[in-house]
Amino acid sequence: MTSLDDKTSAHVSELCTRARAAARIISGAETEQKNTALRKAAAALRDRMDDLLSANAEDVKAVEGEKPEAFVDRLKLTPERIEGMATALEQIAELPDPVGRVLATFDRPNGLRIERTATPIGVIGMIYESRPNVGADASALCLKSGNAVILRGGSESRNSTRVIVGCIQSGLEAAGLPADTVQMVQTTNRSAVAALLNAVGEIDLVIPRGGRGLVELVRDQARVPTLLHLDGNCHSYIHEDADIAKSVAVVRNAKLRRTGICGATESIVIDRAIAPEAVPALVDTLEGCELRGDEAARAIDNRLIAASDADWDTEYLDAIASVRIVDDIDEAIAFVSEHSSGHTEAILTENSAAARRFMTAIDSAVVMHNASTQFSDGGEFGMGAEIGIATGKMHARGPVGLEQLTSFKYLVHGDGQVRG
Repeated sequence: MTSLDDKTSAHVSELCTRARAAARIISGAETEQKNTALRKAAAALRDRMDDLLSANAEDVKAVEGEKPEAFVDRLKLTPERIEGMATALEQIAELPDPVGRVLATFDRPNGLRIERTATPIGVIGMIYESRPNVGADASALCLKSGNAVILRGGSESRNSTRVIVGCIQSGLEAAGLPADTVQMVQTTNRSAVAALLNAVGEIDLVIPRGGRGLVELVRDQARVPTLLHLDGNCHSYIHEDADIAKSVAVVRNAKLRRTGICGATESIVIDRAIAPEAVPALVDTLEGCELRGDEAARAIDNRLIAASDADWDTEYLDAIASVRIVDDIDEAIAFVSEHSSGHTEAILTENSAAARRFMTAIDSAVVMHNASTQFSDGGEFGMGAEIGIATGKMHARGPVGLEQLTSFKYLVHGDGQVRG
């Protein structure tokens, strides 16, 4: 376990104290006040675009030549990506406020009326890796759902994150809300992660977003509640009743649109009955992508290189994919179930019964039919943005947006009832 450094622990504790005070205010903020903060923050991102690009250039320069190209792509900001962040904040402002929703009502025989209502979680610790936009999305979602958040982004993105947090805080202040609603851990010392994970009574929920190593560290070491996000070795399964041309086009997008995101397909599973036609079509369509196939796939097309056992469980985050031939849908379900991280899978078929069977049998957070796995995203689900894809099974699952960042409490209305 990462050891706790006294200075770092004190820093995190101070952040928690300030966040707790801010949470008491933001939890009861009016909807329009929160929306104003988001819109002002979006404007700040646009106004400070040059500052953000300059800070991001420092971050990128520090890792170029040392990190894979896909990592650098996740880290890099462009004017278009910054505009996307600002637009996401504005979209979140337009969404219904999740706080105070009446989820259910019960009228009891004794006259009591009970309401279950949505309420903020409190103080959230967000631990993520190299994508700066995650900090903007997480901040906006926590703000709108009435939570305070402490961001611990990857050290590689610290300069970018500092500017982003500054923009969010300026929006909060312009709306008359506490800037401490959104804070970032100022040290790159790795013991800060341990401090967040051990902040019992100070942090209500930790959300990790990153690779398997980060998620497993949080799962194994956290003493506070966690909402796990495990990046995915997503699968796309081409069923024997698939439209091959349409299917390989979907797979191309699922693999190559952006190789460095968690919804990118990493493994392609193909029914043996259509493999002689589908494999060459796939190789032709995924030009520039290294395909690692099993023996059956390589016997069909020698442009594939040999896959190892490790390939079936690998999240490449690069222009690489594994190809597996299966006898039928039963074998496909068994293979995907064995090697899935529980994130996102897809079946490509014109057979609705086969699609329903696959989608029912596969126990992943998101299962798709005839669609790219890259649609596994809160923005694409109409949530404005997401704080991550939850791959656990408690509290929230799949894209985590505003509603998933609330808990609930019971409001009991009486008229003098006493219990006998």
